[in-house]
Amino acid sequence: MKTLLIIFSFILISTQISFGQKKQIVTDTVSVDGVCEQCKERIEDAAFIKGVKKADWNKTTKKLLIIYDQHKTTLKAIETSIAKAGHNAGEIKALPADYNKLPSCCAYKDPQIVH
Repeated sequence: MKTLLIIFSFILISTQISFGQKKQIVTDTVSVDGVCEQCKERIEDAAFIKGVKKADWNKTTKKLLIIYDQHKTTLKAIETSIAKAGHNAGEIKALPADYNKLPSCCAYKDPQIVH
């Protein structure tokens, strides 16, 4: 009976703790290199990891608006995911191998593509 009471108490306490946690929704903006609509789609897809509610990249300003839950992800994790897709994101730079996988129209480091 004591064991049952201890188990029940533990379950009750742990459910109260988990219900006490509130979502921590954050809106942030990060600079992301890119040049075209294909870039926009790739960047937004890469940013949309678990915990991200919205990702909207602006081709003109090169800024990505991100809305995410801080309990599920971090800005660094989002930037890392974008960099793995080949785009520099904030402080995280794309590796040359990832950048080289981009289509030629997305070569944001090429002065002939970026005016």
